[in-house]
Amino acid sequence: METITLAGQLVCNDDVEIALVTQLLPRHLELTRAEPGCISFNVTQTSDPLIWDVNEQFIDAASFDLHQARVKASEWGRETAEITRRYSVSGL
Repeated sequence: METITLAGQLVCNDDVEIALVTQLLPRHLELTRAEPGCISFNVTQTSDPLIWDVNEQFIDAASFDLHQARVKASEWGRETAEITRRYSVSGL
């Protein structure tokens, strides 16, 4: 079984999107880190306040798929759906 890694950036367009990420991110981090199969999950604002580095690692494809499904249905997923994501996934 190969671990699944997602790396990339969440790119906000304006201060409204930054505020939304800042508001919703703590709960998103808490829920994701508690998921079975989550090895690590970090979202960190860069020196450019519009850009957030995203790094995730899951033990296998099944746990990653469950994470993706949960996120899509979550408040985070719904409220941040329009924010640009530039991700690459390895291990699938």
